[in-house]
Amino acid sequence: MELFDDRVEISSPGRFPGLSDPSDPLAVTRFARNPRIARVCSELNFGQELGEGIRRMVEEMRLAGLSDPSYRQTAGNVQPTLSANPFDVALEARLPPGARDLLRLVREAGRAATGELVEASGVSRPVVLRQLRHLERARMISWVGHSRNDPRAYWTLAPSRPGERRRAGSASPPSTSRLPGA
Repeated sequence: MELFDDRVEISSPGRFPGLSDPSDPLAVTRFARNPRIARVCSELNFGQELGEGIRRMVEEMRLAGLSDPSYRQTAGNVQPTLSANPFDVALEARLPPGARDLLRLVREAGRAATGELVEASGVSRPVVLRQLRHLERARMISWVGHSRNDPRAYWTLAPSRPGERRRAGSASPPSTSRLPGA
């Protein structure tokens, strides 16, 4: 592990399984790359479950408002780099204050329904929806649900790299003026 002012670089022995693409680490099949270390960590209650590292790193980095980790694979190891750079400072600075507040709420919660955001922000539903659309157009958040009236629909941080897939079963929000929420 090497620590720099703006990043942490890790060299982990072993490779991703099969023909996995390191540019899309969330699509990599979950497995323990170092099973002995994973078993010891699990027995010491150091980890939550086996094979969770990549998803957990991405989730924690997004919750902290940082860029997703990047991965480089060599002949004998995988090298993740954890950047200290914010998600997109310039883009976030151009957002209206209310949208920045909603982004912070979604980031802290991990996911939130429209109704929860209305309640937490103390702003009217139409204003919250307008700000959520602004964040969605900026590709900072994504709506996840099956239909306009899905009571389980929610907003979550959007994948930060083009080409990343949304969760299975997610659908784009309807193009009408009213989006589903809690």
